[in-house]
Amino acid sequence: MAWLYLIIAGLFEIGWPVGLKLAQTPGKTAIGVMLAIVCMALSGFLLFLAQRDIPMGTAYAIWTGIGAAGAFIVGIFLYRDPATAARIVGVLLIISGVVVLKLAH
Repeated sequence: MAWLYLIIAGLFEIGWPVGLKLAQTPGKTAIGVMLAIVCMALSGFLLFLAQRDIPMGTAYAIWTGIGAAGAFIVGIFLYRDPATAARIVGVLLIISGVVVLKLAH
């Protein structure tokens, strides 16, 4: 169950930078900030639950890795962030690090 909590926490970790980006849109500041706050709270609580059974360093690295890679992907598809080769290699390195941490657990 801890790994499920951690994956869901990572998905909510994607939501708060999306909320902050949304908050920069005129007329959507309040909804964006609320989305960010809710996602932060849920993400943090689920990380708390996951760390009951997963070592802190592993859980934190995977949590931030899911959030970073997810925010990167959302940024490309929703906000037209650049998808350069170097950025893609960077996010693939993050994902490979998350996979190695999971396998090493």
